Formats: sequence, C-alpha cells, structure tokens
Amino acid sequence: MTADLAALQLDNLHSDLQALRDMRITNHAFSAAARGHAVLLAALPPRYGEVLLGLLDRLEAGALFTEESCSFSHKELVDSLELWVEKARTALLKK
Repeated sequence: MTADLAALQLDNLHSDLQALRDMRITNHAFSAAARGHAVLLAALPPRYGEVLLGLLDRLEAGALFTEESCSFSHKELVDSLELWVEKARTALLKK
C-alpha cells in the first residue's frame, strides 16, 4: 500500500512538473506540492530527499528572476527535476 501511494505521489509530482514546464503553475505552487509528498520521500533513500529539497530551494529562489539569467536557468532546473523524477522512479521499482 505504501509503495502504491509513493508511486502515485511520484506520478503526481511528474504531472506537476509538466505543468511547471508549460508554465501552467508557479514555481512556488510546484515546490509546495513537491514538499507535500512525504510518503514518496520516505520510500526513497535519504539522499533523494536532500537532492529534491535542494532543487526546490533553487527553484523558489529563482522565482525572483523573470527571465533566464547567468545565475538562474528555469529550463535547466526543470530538466534537473525531470532527471530526479526518472531516478526516483528507478529507485522505487528496485524495491
């Protein structure tokens, strides 16, 4: 049951990430939703949570920029989050 909920939360996170990529939700809305996936984070090795929280912190800080800049690339950060989702899915399947 917990594994099913973790997988569902990962699917929801991936859907939210697509909405973020398409700019249908804000950085802060995505971050808040991602931080709420406690079952998912508990099902993964601790390092996954550390990496995700670091990416979310950068995403929230980057919300201060309205455009791409030398210090912040929204696209690169979303790409990093996409990679995190892929690796998290692989880790969940190994369990």
